[in-house]
Amino acid sequence: MRRVLIIGNSGAGKSTLARRLGDKLGLPVIHLDVLFWKPGWTERDDDEFNALILDYQAREAWISDGNFGGSWHLRMPAADTIIWLDLPPWLCLARAIWRVVQYRDGTRPDMADGCRETIDLKFYHFILAYNREVRPRLERALAEHGGRARIVRLRSDREISAFLAQA
Repeated sequence: MRRVLIIGNSGAGKSTLARRLGDKLGLPVIHLDVLFWKPGWTERDDDEFNALILDYQAREAWISDGNFGGSWHLRMPAADTIIWLDLPPWLCLARAIWRVVQYRDGTRPDMADGCRETIDLKFYHFILAYNREVRPRLERALAEHGGRARIVRLRSDREISAFLAQA
């Protein structure tokens, strides 16, 4: 594993896994939230965001976490391993809500500066609707762009821990 893409629902633990796997394998980690968001939750435009992704992926080795379905066509073909955290939406929602409490005094380490966690009902709806609205597009993207990569689908914290132990 030298070029690892971690995908899944918001709150699934992508950034946590990226950090832990990066430490274990000695690989640099890029959190796409850091590339995409500007302070105050301002979105970067697609061309600028995609250029940042391509620049990062030109490196020999990396771990990248994040959804951003509009860039799957760029990220999946560059990966040798794609890890899909496929946890239940209710668990992802609980973790997203917990982040608001956990980082109430500052920005979380895997987020762009100036983007503090807040109660966001639209975001929570996205998490709960993920299986219905995002999963079909993700499965198509994996079939179309992920063919060269080893795809690892992890469905629980126990599976994530076992994967890390053997990595």
